[in-house]
Amino acid sequence: MSEDPYLVAQRSLEADLAAGWSGWSAEQLAYLRDHRWSMLATGKRDGSPQVSMVGYALDDDGAILVSVKRYTAKQRNARRQPKVAVIVHDDRRQLVVYGVAETVETDPRRAEMSAKVMAVLGGSPIPDPSALVPMLDAQQRTVLRIVPTAAFFQG
Repeated sequence: MSEDPYLVAQRSLEADLAAGWSGWSAEQLAYLRDHRWSMLATGKRDGSPQVSMVGYALDDDGAILVSVKRYTAKQRNARRQPKVAVIVHDDRRQLVVYGVAETVETDPRRAEMSAKVMAVLGGSPIPDPSALVPMLDAQQRTVLRIVPTAAFFQG
């Protein structure tokens, strides 16, 4: 009798998670760069999940950058419980990323990260970060910088 393929895949995933983060594979980086939208899962105060569709970009260190408004549930949840999950999906295939979020609220770092996210989502060159500060302030925007701890494909 052969083993259940789901159990085999689950054991492989658990082994990968136990081994710790070793960085993005070339396949994962290509996949992330080919997509712009993801689902961000954070934990509510009562422990239940909160999921939001968000645009993202990668920084030079491989962290996922998400521009959010300071007063949103995802931002408050990530501040309280920084362990988050991100799913970048494409039909039946998805890249699942676990990570730790930090909130970036001060300039020039916030403006530089926001400029990267805006360029990816707009398909345009990176705007001048300093010119973005008034808009970021008016919209009460900050950045969640998610440092990956594990990533794997499903489907």
